Amino acid sequence: MIKGGKGGDRTQTGLRFEERINLATAISKLDGYEVKGDEVYKNDKKIAQLYTKNKLYKILLVALEIDHTKVLSKKLLPDEAILVGNTLYIIEMKFQYVAGSVDEKLQTCDFKKKQYTKLLREAGIKVEYIYVLNDWFAKPDYRNVLEYVKEVGCHYFFNEIPLKTIGL
Repeated sequence: MIKGGKGGDRTQTGLRFEERINLATAISKLDGYEVKGDEVYKNDKKIAQLYTKNKLYKILLVALEIDHTKVLSKKLLPDEAILVGNTLYIIEMKFQYVAGSVDEKLQTCDFKKKQYTKLLREAGIKVEYIYVLNDWFAKPDYRNVLEYVKEVGCHYFFNEIPLKTIGL
């Protein structure tokens, strides 16, 4: 990824990300996909629902009649989330160009995935936790933390998420 550069091609195998792009924009760049509001369509058939930050609570949890205050002591706000079937994919985008606090944030995926799972357990919704990272995190300095992310059942990708990973 080149800072200030342009994004990838219209690909059918993955969603390309840059610092300035969100999930809805990445999906809408794919042939055959369309995003209307927070709904995702493929060939005119609704296949997914998008949630950002508080929309997860205001829309999904309200629809499921889940009172988050009875389950969690503090709200977790995802960068992005997409519900495909009965799986909610939490997608956190971390783009870094200098060392900083994001380093430690990568180590929180296990806790956050467990909290989201606890929140959605009664609704029968499975949770997957995914980081989209820029090339900064491909440095050898991040080997141990990236190993940890995988060990605890979370996922990470550099600049792109394969469509099959999020059920698209």
